[in-house]
Amino acid sequence: MPADSPTTTAREAGSPQSGPDPRRWLALAVIAVAQLMIVLDVSVVNIALPDAGADLGISAANIQWVVTAYTLTFGGLLLLGGRIADFIGRKRAFLVGLGGFALASALGGIAANQELLFAARALQGAFAALLAPAALSLLAVTFTDPRERARAFGVFGAISGGGAAIGLILGGVLTEYASWRWTLGINVPIAAVTAVLAVTLVTESRATGDRRFDIPGVLLSAAGLASLVYGFNKAAEEGVGWGDPVTLTLLAAAAVLLVGFVVRERSTSHPLLPLRVVLDRNRGGSYLVFLLVGAAMFAIFLFLTFYFQQTLGYTPLESGFAFLPFSGGIILGAGVVSQLLPRVGPRPLMVVGLLLAAVGMLWLTRIGVTSSYVTEVLPAEVVISLGLAAVFVPASSTALVGVSEQDSGVASAVLNTAQQVGGSLGLALLSTFYASSVTGYLAENPGESPAAAFVHGYHVAFVWGAGFLALALLLGAVLVSARKDDLPADAALAV
Repeated sequence: MPADSPTTTAREAGSPQSGPDPRRWLALAVIAVAQLMIVLDVSVVNIALPDAGADLGISAANIQWVVTAYTLTFGGLLLLGGRIADFIGRKRAFLVGLGGFALASALGGIAANQELLFAARALQGAFAALLAPAALSLLAVTFTDPRERARAFGVFGAISGGGAAIGLILGGVLTEYASWRWTLGINVPIAAVTAVLAVTLVTESRATGDRRFDIPGVLLSAAGLASLVYGFNKAAEEGVGWGDPVTLTLLAAAAVLLVGFVVRERSTSHPLLPLRVVLDRNRGGSYLVFLLVGAAMFAIFLFLTFYFQQTLGYTPLESGFAFLPFSGGIILGAGVVSQLLPRVGPRPLMVVGLLLAAVGMLWLTRIGVTSSYVTEVLPAEVVISLGLAAVFVPASSTALVGVSEQDSGVASAVLNTAQQVGGSLGLALLSTFYASSVTGYLAENPGESPAAAFVHGYHVAFVWGAGFLALALLLGAVLVSARKDDLPADAALAV
């Protein structure tokens, strides 16, 4: 079972402690820094994408792979990473994850071409998939008192929520005053100091019992998702398209591999993903909502980053500050929604939140070549962020409704996996629509400036993003039926 279930990891840790670890709050600080590094690594690089693309000659169709390579391997290997952390020891997995993440960051920082940068980002995602569940499990076994554990996970959740905002500002500072390469290189000293402190402050623990890995399941799921995303990406390339044999072959291979993964999980005695976890209507609905929200949310960061810098002429640092209201809205909104959830239940909040987010996404289609940030972009950011806050909290809770103790870890991990994989697929699909719409616009309007074509492409991407959110709204309203009394007492730990 993946190592991100506070309940199961605490019980599997081994012999009970005679008392609370006196260094537990220092250990929390160390673990929180590692989590912050994982969370901000998407947003800190987003701000640097225009500079990195120009420096390495990355095409508009391929630039999304700087993000997708990370999120795809992170999401695809997260369940396996949790099992590895359980079996080799959470502290050992934490240290290995830190070291590997630092090495991959260094490789990305010195990348001389796009292929090495994409490979380094994929390697970062793989080690993040080991580091993230190990960090969450270490918190669970370090804090045994329920009230202290709630406080610890509150800090952990705040770090996760605020990491995006910190990454946007940090990415802007590093890109503007140093180089885009330092958005990756900064991880090396942070990881090194964190690892040294972790050796002293963090206590080892590991699980017992079945130690078999579902390696065929890992290979089938990872290869299937990679083929699917790459197929979408090939369709965006000039001269390829959806009907090209390469595109069709990749999409067909993805279908065969993913169906094979489902067949494998149904037949094996130690599945990577027990199907009973996702076939429940409340849990399955939550995962689908997170998948679609992830697809739409990642598009906001990618296309608005290019709009700010290439259309409005913002510096990387100004772009970072332009995103702050979005991150702030999610953090503040989540606090309010957490208070409302026990009173009104999950479905009303999710429906209202998804409706707001879709409206905000459509609002972004009003932006133009010379739009004002204050009157056009800022209101949309605020509406989208408040809407998403009303989705994240209840969806995280319904992801654990009715789950058995033995499945609580994997149920929580699938939620994170759905968001990461959704982001990967969304970026690939929306980048395809963006690239083709820009090309079509220039062909139909030869007298128009490239800036107008780019803005048209952003509009197309935002419309599709709103479509993802509308589909999530429909699925959430139909599938999520849990009432406020059905929510698990420790649902907040799934966030």
